[in-house]
Amino acid sequence: MKIFYKAIVGVVLLICTTVLVANDHGFNYSTVSTVDTKIQRFYPNPATQFIHFDLDPSVDKSYSIEIYNFMGRKMNAQRVTSNKVTIYFDDNYFRGLYIYQLKDRSGRIVESGKFQVAR
Repeated sequence: MKIFYKAIVGVVLLICTTVLVANDHGFNYSTVSTVDTKIQRFYPNPATQFIHFDLDPSVDKSYSIEIYNFMGRKMNAQRVTSNKVTIYFDDNYFRGLYIYQLKDRSGRIVESGKFQVAR
């Protein structure tokens, strides 16, 4: 039984482990990826009225950011016009998890992730 609990604790620690990454505003908890990310950061998370996306300067201006609720309903789509994109929430955004997708001109998903809305 003792081995079982040690295994469970090990799995939980493995799942919950994050790397402390320094950014220009202090420290941000995020996972380190070897993939070239286009969305450098998004904040605040959890969000209440809006969410900001800071994009890599190499992001093509034909890209768009789409927001989906956890059930798969498209909530918003906004074309990338600069290195910072802000999406404001209307009354249809409820507390819960949302998925963002950065898509290219052909609709291919370049990057995706999730954030939380706390209203």
